[in-house]
Amino acid sequence: MSDNYIWDGSGKPDPEVERLEGLLKQFRHKAPTPVFPAYEPPPKRGWSFGLTLRWVAAAAAVVVVTAGAWYSYRWTRPSWEVERIAGAPRVGSSVIREAGRLRVGEWLETDAASRARISVGAIGEVQVDPGTRLQLLQARADEHRLSLQQGKLHAIIWAPPRLFYVNTPSATAIDLGCRYTLEVDASGAGLLHVTYGWVAFEQQGRESFVPANAMCITRPGIGPGTPYFEDAPQALRDALIPLDFGPVGEGNQKQREAALDSALTAARPRDAFTLWHLLSRTEGAERARVFDRLARFVPPPAGVTREGILAGNRHMLDLWWDALGLRDTSWWRMWKGPVPAR
Repeated sequence: MSDNYIWDGSGKPDPEVERLEGLLKQFRHKAPTPVFPAYEPPPKRGWSFGLTLRWVAAAAAVVVVTAGAWYSYRWTRPSWEVERIAGAPRVGSSVIREAGRLRVGEWLETDAASRARISVGAIGEVQVDPGTRLQLLQARADEHRLSLQQGKLHAIIWAPPRLFYVNTPSATAIDLGCRYTLEVDASGAGLLHVTYGWVAFEQQGRESFVPANAMCITRPGIGPGTPYFEDAPQALRDALIPLDFGPVGEGNQKQREAALDSALTAARPRDAFTLWHLLSRTEGAERARVFDRLARFVPPPAGVTREGILAGNRHMLDLWWDALGLRDTSWWRMWKGPVPAR
């Protein structure tokens, strides 16, 4: 048999092959042969120069826009000038060599050998002592606000009242036109010392109004205590601690009674403003005792009654404050108002 017979049917077939063809003939395909389209190779899928360039340009545009937004946010945020006084104060991770900027949201930190001075916009300045950490929260025309986490600062504000605020872990100091020192320890407890003007010190409705040459302690979870003049008798100052911050309960009543005895005995006529604050920090029989002691120094003016004060009448409390000769309540209540929400 010729090999060509297998492929094209030419030549002499082999008998065995013929026999197999006969057996398989019944399975022969009878439909016409299908016609297939001519083969065309697929287009190349490699990157053309034009397409690559377009993708690169788009990616570059995204980078530029993102970088521009970050730059705008980073460098156009409101800020205050910071001047180095000593050591190496830092804003974030940057050391202030001579002068720098403190932007909203940033932290200023001083180590044990560093001091700095912050210009509070155009309304005053704050000197920052060693070992201090504070943050700029707001720098608007109608609100300048810092957060003192720990350390000590000295503020001098010459703008109208109620423009400068300092948050602490236990109270907010609200400027009423003043010069003061504020310090916070590692526990969050603070001490305010006013040397000029007035400061309102408050936390969740508990408030103290602190005049020049007076001080006020504050504690986390409680707020500001009863303010006192810097020359107040030590017995009065010591007695205010358990009255303001001591545990409250039946088992501590004797301690409170002893502290109140000491406070009332040590108080001088000059300490009438401390007794006035104590009226809102006591109740019942304790408030009655404070009323009687304060009335000996400054008799209740017209419109103020014992019953009204014992009931906590705000109008009567204000009238009695006006009689202390410190300043009319209409002045500081007008300026204090509600604290702006952050």
